[in-house]
Amino acid sequence: MKLGMFNPSVKSSTSVRIGMQILCLTFFWLFLLSLGQNARAQAGGSHNPVQAAQVMSDQVRQWMANAHKVNAKDVAIAPLDERLKVQSCAKPLAIDHPFSSKETVRVRCPEPTWQLFLQVTLPTQQAVVAASSSASPGRPALVAKRLLQRGTILTPDMLEEVQVSTAQVDTQLLSTMKDVEQAELTRDVMAGQTLRSSDVKRAVLVKQGQTVTMAVGEKSSFQIFVRMEALQEGRFGEQVKLRNPESGRQVSGVVTGLNTVKGL
Repeated sequence: MKLGMFNPSVKSSTSVRIGMQILCLTFFWLFLLSLGQNARAQAGGSHNPVQAAQVMSDQVRQWMANAHKVNAKDVAIAPLDERLKVQSCAKPLAIDHPFSSKETVRVRCPEPTWQLFLQVTLPTQQAVVAASSSASPGRPALVAKRLLQRGTILTPDMLEEVQVSTAQVDTQLLSTMKDVEQAELTRDVMAGQTLRSSDVKRAVLVKQGQTVTMAVGEKSSFQIFVRMEALQEGRFGEQVKLRNPESGRQVSGVVTGLNTVKGL
């Protein structure tokens, strides 16, 4: 009687089917996992560092515009260190003023976690208008041709003389190039902004320890130039002590320009 006899081929085929089903399910879940990882990678890496920095800057300008009721395009952001690579943020950036100053902005990313501090400049409320023959005479003023950073020693090619509305004249406005001779900025000035007396100070043209050029014999028939080491800092017209690096002799000179002095 053959009923009830063990049939090994039936057990073998059943095991094979179960094994194939497990293998197929394993590949299916691995496929789904890879899709999820690719999606996350694309979401987190859709921007290269340059694009990520631009996205961050745009969001900071818009945040400043909303917070201070100004135009976003008029908000100036100090350039980042070239060595700094901004990472893309998978979630919305958190932006605030961490200190009382409106010129410092903190940007935080929750994922991946990072934060940056940016220096920003808000536009002044001084309205600058072009001179017009049909308009009433305005007052001359100096405006920046481009973004000028704090500490910049001003030269005529950086500025432009324009006319400003007499209805909004500021008594501290600088009006001629002579007002900024041998001067440096005390703050960042955006392109198109007017310059005020509080925005500039006398520039340090000679710094201690730097090599300067000293002119000797200006009143004689010939003139020579000598390389000297500055022993102290000086502004235009100030007297400074100098040292000859070869002989060690110390002399005095008057500052005449950037890293230039006139021997006494």
